[in-house]
Amino acid sequence: FLPQVDSANAGRVLASDAAVFLKKSGLTDLVLGKIWDLADTDGKGILNKQEFFVALRLVACAQNGLDVSLSSLNLPVPPPRFTDTGSPLLLSGTASSDLPWAVKLEDKVKYDAIFDSLNPVNGLLSGDKVKPVLLNSKLPVDILGRVWELSDIDRDGMLDRDEFAVAMFLVYCALEKEPVPMSLPAALVPPSKRKPLSVPGAMPLIPSSTSTKESHQSLPSVGILAAKTPLTQ
Repeated sequence: FLPQVDSANAGRVLASDAAVFLKKSGLTDLVLGKIWDLADTDGKGILNKQEFFVALRLVACAQNGLDVSLSSLNLPVPPPRFTDTGSPLLLSGTASSDLPWAVKLEDKVKYDAIFDSLNPVNGLLSGDKVKPVLLNSKLPVDILGRVWELSDIDRDGMLDRDEFAVAMFLVYCALEKEPVPMSLPAALVPPSKRKPLSVPGAMPLIPSSTSTKESHQSLPSVGILAAKTPLTQ
């Protein structure tokens, strides 16, 4: 990321250059201001390489629902994502439609078995049928509310097979003390629900709309669900 904001190759980043770059993270100005204050340790309005690295780590923390604080720097988070399709480097060459789904095949089989056992109607489960399964996890009600909001991707008040798998994935994340994200990460959106992105380069900068911000969020942690047993009813 550094060469893109340090075009003069001076080994430092000015506040004005960093502000333009960091805004592409989709985070609010309030959060970005806090990130800058923590990274710019001597208050000179310039970041050296190490301080710029700290800023990027804090962006990644914020995108994954972690606290923006120096204590979060040691937590494992994926690289930050920035909404600039004009630069393949920023998106690591992966459009969200090409991302592998975070729900592993072996876990999906377990989630599908639970889904089928709840007697779906026309391939859908109502909130009333899903609620006991969520409550069975003993997670706080506010967390379960967010799990439902994130998994009901088409906002129809029902969960289909893929949406139910997202809900189960998020429940297990929360049980593993992983933070439940504020918006659904791109890798967690089921392939059946993904909208194709425009061709990279066709638009130099994606407008910072809510849907764009959500589609470029990063995933907290994948791979923690292997060998988990399904929730008992």
